[in-house]
Amino acid sequence: MRFGSPRTSLPPNWDCGYDISDYCNVAPEYGTLDDFKLFLDESHKRNIRVILDLVLNHTSDEHAWFLESKSSRANPKADWYVWVDTPPNNWQSCFDGDAWTYAPERGQYYYHYFMKQQPDLNWHNPEVKQAMWDAARFWLDLGVDGYRLDAIGTIYEDPKRTPHSVPMNLAELRRFSDLAKTPKELKLKDKYWHDMFKHQWGQAGLHDLMQELRAVMNEYGGDRMLVGEDDNIDYMGNGNDELHLVFNFPLMRTERLTPQHIRKNQKERLKRLNSLPVEKGWACNTLGNHDSSRIRTRYGDKLHDAELARLHAGLILTLKGTAFLYNGEEIGMTDYMLTDISQVKDTMGIWYYHAIVTGMGVHPEEALARTAEMTRDKNRTPMQWSKNSNAGFSPQDITPWLPVNPNYKDGINVKDQTQSPYSLLNYYQHLINVRKQSPALIFGEYTPIHAAAKDYFAFLRHTDSQKVVVVLNFSNKRLELDLTKVKEVKARTLHTLFSSADHSQKKQDLHALAINPFEIFIAEVKSTHG
Repeated sequence: MRFGSPRTSLPPNWDCGYDISDYCNVAPEYGTLDDFKLFLDESHKRNIRVILDLVLNHTSDEHAWFLESKSSRANPKADWYVWVDTPPNNWQSCFDGDAWTYAPERGQYYYHYFMKQQPDLNWHNPEVKQAMWDAARFWLDLGVDGYRLDAIGTIYEDPKRTPHSVPMNLAELRRFSDLAKTPKELKLKDKYWHDMFKHQWGQAGLHDLMQELRAVMNEYGGDRMLVGEDDNIDYMGNGNDELHLVFNFPLMRTERLTPQHIRKNQKERLKRLNSLPVEKGWACNTLGNHDSSRIRTRYGDKLHDAELARLHAGLILTLKGTAFLYNGEEIGMTDYMLTDISQVKDTMGIWYYHAIVTGMGVHPEEALARTAEMTRDKNRTPMQWSKNSNAGFSPQDITPWLPVNPNYKDGINVKDQTQSPYSLLNYYQHLINVRKQSPALIFGEYTPIHAAAKDYFAFLRHTDSQKVVVVLNFSNKRLELDLTKVKEVKARTLHTLFSSADHSQKKQDLHALAINPFEIFIAEVKSTHG
C-alpha cells in the first residue's frame, strides 16, 4: 500500500508511489481510507497479516510540509528539510544527477538523495521525528501489522558534507559501468559506486532512530514487526531493541546460485545473527524484489530455466528464516525488455537515456538497450492473471501503466496454472504447504551436510521434535548420496515429505539416496522403529 493525497486529482507518482504527498491517506487510484480499513479487516479475518511500506527518508515535493518549507525561510516548517545557500559539495542523487536543487521561493537549494521530486526530511529536527512517529502510529492504530522500512540507510548524511572523490558524475559512472568488462574495470566500478555515495549513506544516528521506532511499535499489542530494506545486521541492534528483520541481500548478489555460494552465505549470515548480544536474530531470505531482475531471468541459464525456477523456489522456502516472495515469481514471470523510450515509466531510466544520448552522443538504439536493461520497469510489468486481454490485469480498452509481457499467452498466467496440477504455481503451493506442516522448516536450526559437495546443496533443519533433510541438486546429473555417515541421520530412516521428482518409495535408502537432475528433495528423519 502506498500513501497519497486526499484530492480529486491524482497525487504525484514520479517514483511509483515513493514520493509521498500524505502519510495518512490512500492514493485515490487505489480507493479510499474506508476501502483500506475494509481490506485490513477482511485480511485479518483470513489470518493474513498486512505490513505497509514506510518511507522515512523523504517526502514528495508536493507534500504540504515541503510546500510550507520552501515558501519562506521564516515558515514554521522552514527547517523540516535540508537547505543550503549554495551547494556545498558534488554529491549526486542516486537517480538523476545533482543532489542539490534550487527553490526560487526561498532562494536556497534543498538536498535529495533520490529524485528532485523527493526532498530529504531533516531528521535532526525533533518536530519532523514527532510528525513521522505520529504517521506510523496512525496506521498502527488502524491495526496494521508492521512496516517495511524503505532505504533506511539514507536518512542521515555526513554532517561535514565531505565531497566524493569519484572523477565522474552519476551519468558518467553509469556509462562506465555499462562498458566495464575487464576484472580491473569491474573492480574499479564497484569502488566508484561505493565512494560516490559513502558520505550520503549509513551515517551516525540511525541506531538511535531505529530504537525509537521499535519503542513506538512496542506501544502496541500483538505480533507486529519491522523489516528494513537493508542487509546490515547492525540494524537489528542487540536482537531485541531495533528492527526485527533485515534482508539477506548478499544471497542475491551473484550471477549464478551455486552450493558453494549458498553455504558460504549461510555460514556467515547465521553466525552473525546468532551472535547478537541479547537475543538471536532471525534470518530473512529472498531472491527477488521490485528493484531487481526477476528470478527466472536473473538466475536462469537459457537451457534449464524451468527446472532452476523450481529449484530456487525450494531453496528460499527451506532455508532458515522468513521467506519473502515477489509477486509473479510463483508463476515464472520474466523480465520484459521495453522496445521504445515512450514505454519507459521509471524516471531513473528516462533520465539515463536522455543523459547519454544528448550528453555523451550515444546512439539512441544503444541507449534504449542500456536503459531497458537497467530500468526497474522490466521486472514491474503487470501481474499476469489469465489469457484474456492485458493478461486479465485490466480491461481490453484500458492501457496499463506498463506493457504486459506477451508470454502470458504461453501459460505464464495464474488461471492456466491453477488448472494444471504440474504447474509452477501448484508446485509453490505444495511446497508452502509442506513448509507450514513441518516445524523444522519453520523454526528449525540449520546444519549443512556434505559441505564440500559442488553439485548439490544438502542440509538439515531440526527442532527438538523433528529433523528434516533437504537436498537441492544444482546439476543436470543424477546423483546417489550416502547419508550413513551423517550423525543426525545414520541408523534412522528417511520418509519423503516432498520431491520434485518421482520417489515412489516413501522410505529412502540412506546408502544410495537417488536424486534426479535439478531435484529438490525433502524428507523427515525418523527412528527405524517409527
